[in-house]
Parts: sequence; C-alpha cells; structure tokens
Amino acid sequence: MSKIQPDPYPEQDEPEPPFQRLTAEQAQALRALQPSMSLWRMVMFQALAGLVVALFALGAHSSAAAWSAGYGALTVVLPSAIMAHGLTGRLASVNAATAALGFLVWEGVKILLSVAMLLLAGRLIDGLSWPALLVGLVVTMKIHWLVLGFGRGLIFKKQN
Repeated sequence: MSKIQPDPYPEQDEPEPPFQRLTAEQAQALRALQPSMSLWRMVMFQALAGLVVALFALGAHSSAAAWSAGYGALTVVLPSAIMAHGLTGRLASVNAATAALGFLVWEGVKILLSVAMLLLAGRLIDGLSWPALLVGLVVTMKIHWLVLGFGRGLIFKKQN
C-alpha cells in the first residue's frame, strides 16, 4: 500500500517578505483608519437600552415588569461599569502583561457580580417577572453589537 503525499502549499515555496518597520507617518495613518472605542460610551448605550426596555415594559405590561426589566438591565450595566473603571485605571496600562491580567481579573469580577445580582433578584424585586428580567438582560447585553454595527460615528472617536 502506498501513501499519498500531500501537495505542498504554494506559500511554503515562496520566501516570506522581509519585515519592514512603519514610519511615524504610516503608523499615524494606520491609527486614523482604526479608531479607538470608549468603554464608557458603550456602558452609556447599554444603560440607555435598559431604560428603553424598562419603559416599554411599563407601558406594555406593569410596574413589576418594568422593575424586573430594569433590574435585568442593571445586572449588565453595573458590572460593565465596574469593569470599565478597572480597565481604564492606572495599573491597566503599565505593560501588556498587566493589561491582560487586569482584563481577566475584571472579567471575573464582572461575571461574579452579574451572577450574584441574578441570585438576589427574587429577594429584591416584589412580583418579579423572570421573562421581563431576561428581556432586559439580553437586550442590554447585546446592544453593543448593534452599536458597533450601525453606530460607528456615535461610539468611535478619531485619534488626532
């Protein structure tokens, strides 16, 4: 029995082009094409989406549904705000390793706080409506995709 030899990939036959450093002007042009995002603006849009969902629940259902939807939104907004505060602190930008470790720590804090808030929901909200809470939570959690997809001018700012 003979073995079938794989065809070599064409890019393996060609030598890799040499690495070239960017000039200061090229680096500045590259930064201008990729604007930075403000974490605080994203938290603001999440809070606004949560408020809209809570007001819709108030108009369409009841005050208990509105409180539930608002609390669901708060379980996303409050941990996100705490994480944004931690990621924009002085220690987060010392070096790449500190930034990566800080991201992991603050993401863990965010998840734990969200889970704790969800566990306390039944005790804090009278007449809790779990469907309304979940709608508030999901809409608030997923609003960043909508903002990133359609609102680039609202949330991104150009670097000069």
